[in-house]
Amino acid sequence: MTDLKKSVNNQDGSNGRNKTFVQIIWGVALVFAGTAVFFRIPQVMPRIEKIEQFSSAMVYIRFCFYLLGILLVGGGSKKIYDNYRKLDVKSSDT
Repeated sequence: MTDLKKSVNNQDGSNGRNKTFVQIIWGVALVFAGTAVFFRIPQVMPRIEKIEQFSSAMVYIRFCFYLLGILLVGGGSKKIYDNYRKLDVKSSDT
């Protein structure tokens, strides 16, 4: 069973390259989503402040929104960087 997995993984072809392109596109989508969070926070915070239950936790809510944006942009950037390097290594091997 492991020999079959090794032979499938060792095959050079467009399948690995396609997966890398999909991962790069997914990373770009994450970066766009994180950027959108940063632009949306100032529009949403006044609405959240009007909700009485959340008014006492506004600092925490704002921190969580910004942390979410940072994680999305950071994770997407890392995914783009890592997969771009894989793509570059594969193209230099051929």
